Amino acid sequence: MQNDANHNARALTLLIVLALIWGTSFILMKRGLVVFSAGELGSIRVAAASLFLVPVALVKLKDLRTRHYLKLFFSGMMGIFFPAFLFGLAQTRLESSVTGIMNSLTPICTLLIGVWVFSQPFRRQSIAGIILGLAGTVILILANTGGNFGGVNLFALLVILACVFYATNVNYIKYKIADLNALTITSISLLLIGPLAVIYLFGFTEFTAKMETRPGAWTALGFIVLLGFMSTSLATLLFNKLVKMTSPVYTSSVTYLIPIVAVLWGLVDGERLFPGHFVGMAAIIGGVYLANRKS
Repeated sequence: MQNDANHNARALTLLIVLALIWGTSFILMKRGLVVFSAGELGSIRVAAASLFLVPVALVKLKDLRTRHYLKLFFSGMMGIFFPAFLFGLAQTRLESSVTGIMNSLTPICTLLIGVWVFSQPFRRQSIAGIILGLAGTVILILANTGGNFGGVNLFALLVILACVFYATNVNYIKYKIADLNALTITSISLLLIGPLAVIYLFGFTEFTAKMETRPGAWTALGFIVLLGFMSTSLATLLFNKLVKMTSPVYTSSVTYLIPIVAVLWGLVDGERLFPGHFVGMAAIIGGVYLANRKS
């Protein structure tokens, strides 16, 4: 009983720390986008995260078998690379707080992909939660910056796609890479995808020119490097550890708390939320609760 209590306490602590880190990531992206494009932000974020964990990855290479490399590359692309670019692009047109709210769709996506792709059991009462969560998403997509519902913001669809990638990776780690620990998965995945980010950054963007000519470039770079360290390398490590300790749905429920942190940072930064945003947020979080609650 004591062991169970300690295990649950550790899992809850990791969940809260993850929420604080990831809830802060949206305001860091906003600061980075002041100077850099979405592509530059995504590639800097991935490259920085990869660089931080290179020493660990080199040590962990000895734990791998040939069959692991493709799996870890897939995990890195699904859980880190594609979402980094998608969230950056989405936030060029969405408030950071709204992006954080929409990230709450991850548990619902995790549930659906677990059922459809990984043949996990499905509870009928989850249907109501899924419908409610999707309704909240539609409300947020339709709500424009004035709080009305006439302007469809297609950039919100990029956040949904990122949530699908996250959800795919969560299930994949739990059911396909069960023989590796969280530190190995995180460090090697970043080691494998890091070169792609570096090639894109220096070969296909204006990063070097901006660093030489744009005022505030170093400050913006600092925010993105911090984003890469905290929200990508450290948070992914903690997230993968939590997946190993619990279930994919429990782990993805960190998104219950992320919107709270993201909205608070947004309000501190002068962002405005309108009634439509609050209705959508309440519907999504309510949907996530209904979809994942036990009988």
